Amino acid sequence: MAREYPLDRVRDIGIIAHIDAGKTTVSERVLFYTGVSHKIGEVHEGEAVMDWMEQERERGITITSAATTCFWTPTYLPKDKKNEYRINIIDTPGHVDFTVEVERSLRVLDGGVVVFDGVAGVEPQSETVWRQADKYKVPRICFINKLDRMGASFEHSLKSIWERLTPNAVAVTIPIGHEGDHVGVIDLMRMKAVKFEGEHGEKIITEDLPLEMKNEAEKWRHIMVEKIAESDDALTEKYLEGKEITEPELRKALRAATIEYKLVPVFCGSALKNKAVQLMLDGVVDYLPSPGELAAVKGHDVKTEEEITRPPTDDAPFAALAFKLQTDPFVGQLTYFRVYSGVLKAGSYVLNANNDDKERIGRILRMHANHREEIKEIYAGEIGAIVGLKNTRTGDTLCDPDHPIRLETITFPEPVVSMRIEPKTKQDQERMGIALRRLSEEDPTFRIKSDEETLETIISGMGELHLEIIVDRMKREFKVEANVGRPQVAYKETIRQKAEAEGKYIRQSGGRGQYGHVWLRVEPQERGKGFEFENEIRGGLVPQEFIPAVEKGVREALDRGIVAGFPLVDLMVAIYDGSYHDVDSSEAAFKIAGSIALQEACRRAKPVLLEPIMKVEVLTPDKFMGDVTGDLNSKRGRIESITDRMNIKVIDAKVPLSEMFGYVTALRSQTEGRASYTMEFDHYEEVPNNVAELIKEGKK
Repeated sequence: MAREYPLDRVRDIGIIAHIDAGKTTVSERVLFYTGVSHKIGEVHEGEAVMDWMEQERERGITITSAATTCFWTPTYLPKDKKNEYRINIIDTPGHVDFTVEVERSLRVLDGGVVVFDGVAGVEPQSETVWRQADKYKVPRICFINKLDRMGASFEHSLKSIWERLTPNAVAVTIPIGHEGDHVGVIDLMRMKAVKFEGEHGEKIITEDLPLEMKNEAEKWRHIMVEKIAESDDALTEKYLEGKEITEPELRKALRAATIEYKLVPVFCGSALKNKAVQLMLDGVVDYLPSPGELAAVKGHDVKTEEEITRPPTDDAPFAALAFKLQTDPFVGQLTYFRVYSGVLKAGSYVLNANNDDKERIGRILRMHANHREEIKEIYAGEIGAIVGLKNTRTGDTLCDPDHPIRLETITFPEPVVSMRIEPKTKQDQERMGIALRRLSEEDPTFRIKSDEETLETIISGMGELHLEIIVDRMKREFKVEANVGRPQVAYKETIRQKAEAEGKYIRQSGGRGQYGHVWLRVEPQERGKGFEFENEIRGGLVPQEFIPAVEKGVREALDRGIVAGFPLVDLMVAIYDGSYHDVDSSEAAFKIAGSIALQEACRRAKPVLLEPIMKVEVLTPDKFMGDVTGDLNSKRGRIESITDRMNIKVIDAKVPLSEMFGYVTALRSQTEGRASYTMEFDHYEEVPNNVAELIKEGKK
């Protein structure tokens, strides 16, 4: 079976935006106009097709990125199969706690549509997402949405893009009227007015320019032609000589500049009022790259670690990246993947290059938001889902077993906020275990462990909202009722100097007794080195068969800590002396002796508390810089650098996590909501004495 659409007629795009810019409404319109859904669902009515998880409908936010395939024929071409393009859309969330969702989507996209609110313009999260897209060098186009709303201004929004994101944005359409008078747009390429009629704006009517807008349209077109001409030497010459540049020349040059990320075309309209989404779709086809126009994907040879590449063609060996796992109520585990090269057939075997495991491909699905189509093969540049892979995780490479390659994986930050969780009833107990395991497979930034002493379960994640959503999903999808504690910081403990101690456990109670006796030495290791255990016993002072029991006792004592009950890390423990009894010695006795000796040695070795220090980047307009830096200093923060990016100040600081709870609210109120921040774990550091006292008393 041959490929249905040639590679140059495939687009893999994401729709990315700040919360409430109308991203999901735009996605809904795209699905409607491309004929995937036959009725339009509204987010505010809880009906959106893309948001199929219950919480998404309820909160009106997108949490998981759903991948959807649809088809589009540009409006300026006759409707015909040979003019049709396949567009794979990945819907991404806009909230900072789900940056991992945005990151992993950007990793597999070729282009992005960035949606802005026509009233608010660029918002803090838009800047965060824009910079993530810069990191992966994703070409993009912009859509200024909501121009029908009170207070909407195309010029103000475009200006905010120029000032805060990139001076290379270039308007290719401008609105006819704002607020209630917004009736359509002017296409600056064709210099025509375009209006949208019919119940859902599906009838596209092209007219001559309204006389009253002629001068304004001329002005905007002049700016557009100048910017496009600057990006191409041949056109610059033509422009300077005053020659007319044709529409095909302009389109071709704008496409090349967009793919190289020299220019960003800007479209406008109102998705809710069904205005101009079709022209934005034309822009996806006209200006965003097909998988074939991108450089070959880089990876490493599994054996030699040498860098190798795979061209985006069907005849190259198969290579794909699994970018998301999802538990589907109907088919079980789904693995979303992006094919970079080659063809994958159902029934074949693939190699997981990250764990050297071979897996058989059962069913391959193409996802359409809320229904699915089973396919036999999937080609380079496409996005699909595989049912029932056993050992594949997010970020793993799937490849041809005869031509192994490991693509660059997606790196996930360490979770730093924990909370205790307990099931409400006995029935919930079992279901909770299954639910937590599934959720941690889906989300690599969510971890679970159990507290040895209290037997409570502790869940950890990226932030307070992150854990809230997890608990909510457990309740809805897995019907688990649970009680949760307050969010807490993951502290640790370590020692500062060398020390030795004896551990003796002797019990005599008629008949056989208990006898275990060891001497241990503890030494600090460099930060991040972890725990090491060494056996220095010579001459049978303690029989070899008891050494593992001593190590076990030591490990258990490490988890309990010395100062305030947090795990001990970064130390070396050596057993160098001891004695035993022919009859009374046992593994249990030596385990207890090991535990006693470790606790005593660590008490003598100047134990200290460690806390997670976060790398915080705050982006703030100049005028609030003093307030922001003052506030960070008061939180025990160290300002490391202050730089300029476009026209905002970027403050890089290291701040203890315990001081950062609720920071988002404080930052917003200090800066009129204009500053944004990102935070990730950096390292562990000793806690100052005054703070350590508070932690021990449980006040911090």
